[in-house]
Amino acid sequence: MPIAFDNTYARLPSAFYERVSPTPVSAPRLIAFNRDLAETLGIGGDFFETEKGLEVFSGNFIPPGADPIATAYSGHQFGGFSPVLGDGRAILLGEVIGTDGIRRDIQLKGPGPTPYSRRGDGRSALGPVMREYLVSEAMAALGIPTTRALAAVWSGDRVYRETPEPGGVFTRVAKSHLRIGTVQYFSAREDFESLRILVDYTLARHYPDANETGNPALALLKGVMSQQASLIAKWMSVGFIHGVMNTDNMSLSGETIDYGPCAFMDGYNPARKYSYIDRGGRYAFANQPSIAHWNLTRLAEALLPLLADTEEKAITLAQDTLKDFPAQFEPAYKKVFCEKIGLNTGSDDAWEISQSLLDLMAAQEADFTLVYRHLSDILISGDNSLFLALFPDAAPLEIWLKEWQNYRQKARITEQEAATLMKSVNPIFIPRNHRIEEVIQAGRKGDFEPFHRLHQVLKRPFENQPEFAEFESPPQPHEMVAATFCGT
Repeated sequence: MPIAFDNTYARLPSAFYERVSPTPVSAPRLIAFNRDLAETLGIGGDFFETEKGLEVFSGNFIPPGADPIATAYSGHQFGGFSPVLGDGRAILLGEVIGTDGIRRDIQLKGPGPTPYSRRGDGRSALGPVMREYLVSEAMAALGIPTTRALAAVWSGDRVYRETPEPGGVFTRVAKSHLRIGTVQYFSAREDFESLRILVDYTLARHYPDANETGNPALALLKGVMSQQASLIAKWMSVGFIHGVMNTDNMSLSGETIDYGPCAFMDGYNPARKYSYIDRGGRYAFANQPSIAHWNLTRLAEALLPLLADTEEKAITLAQDTLKDFPAQFEPAYKKVFCEKIGLNTGSDDAWEISQSLLDLMAAQEADFTLVYRHLSDILISGDNSLFLALFPDAAPLEIWLKEWQNYRQKARITEQEAATLMKSVNPIFIPRNHRIEEVIQAGRKGDFEPFHRLHQVLKRPFENQPEFAEFESPPQPHEMVAATFCGT
């Protein structure tokens, strides 16, 4: 059998999970299999492209060595605390250690009900399966920490949401599925022994080099905060909006997790949101850093019983640590946005030039991705027409271009140096919302050619691909996607 499972989480006390098996589906059909990722995981790709392999990815067959569980966690959802959430439509098959030495979870999403389903069916519609496959793999190609897609399966069954829809099963790979909500779960139950076990387990798995002698809880808080600060800056550098940054959707490993109503911005607007359930814009683009800080504060609250021997000391320690979040996030954010305009100096002047471009983009809602990509083209071709065409009123941009060029020359950054940097951080291809919607609509009819075509494009987001030029363009007015959905 091609999977060598080593299931450390399933060997933790029973309070951490419920053992449960997937519910079989009627007529599975393989949509996609990630052979490259399978090789990294050290599992046999040939097997998984057989009928028997399809049975594993559909949940119809539990491979030897797997120990299927649904994990327990809590979460703040849109600011309100739910003490018991857990994997309501996901089952963790087990863990593998890849050829790179990294331990990862293999999880099925949509394999049927679990004890945490809360009267739900535990299934996934096909649309969210295709969305998560494409977007998570696009994020990986963009160099952003993320869960990965191993397989997507058409289940052959219907699921019932607003209307009947074809169902699917998604196989997700993650460094772990531990969340801020996992810590909250044990803290809320005042199960401090399990909380200590969780902290030690997480540090050993994700932060083995953390050096906080005698205070593992503080080491965890600092480690997660550092990872989240870097992650959110990277999200924003490509115009990504997570859409549902609840504490149960924020990983302790620092990976992007749970691609529900996520989206990439077309026209730049700091207040942009797409999630249908985010009526008030809590998780809008510009709010993501402050929400990350808010979520980390909830993590610190959950860790208070372990941070110090008195509540007063614990609160002081937590507050002093949390104060560092802006000091970690802002340099990372400014760095990536200065690099997007070819300036690697990190100076305040460079940031002012970067911010002034963002202000001009916001004023005219210029396309976020193409503005930066066509800016780099100017350095290569000397032609600014494509860049200026993105703005209805080009006059302020002509002034900005002169200031930008003057600063670059004063900083002694050559055109080649700037262009090389910009091409490495500014994609030309992103999983645009209207393209994802086209894929979903075709997939519902059993046509997966658009899925595979878009996936092929997104594997090389920074490279010019003339044969796929239509995927560069923002949507026409009639193609715009105003709202995205979770799929639950």
